[in-house]
Amino acid sequence: MENHVEELRKNLGLRQDEFAKAIKVSRQTISSIENGKYNPSLELAFVIADFFGKSIEEIFIHEKT
Repeated sequence: MENHVEELRKNLGLRQDEFAKAIKVSRQTISSIENGKYNPSLELAFVIADFFGKSIEEIFIHEKT
């Protein structure tokens, strides 16, 4: 799933490890989400959305198949 996590994180001037610490996940998890290799759970998607003050739909792009 495509997303805007990397863009939003960089706009705040955060490194992956800083963002990961802020939302209590590993840096590897952030890297995998940003690279589209891992889709976060719904709970984690809400945590990410809340962190950036956006809706899940504004961050994660669901492609209908």
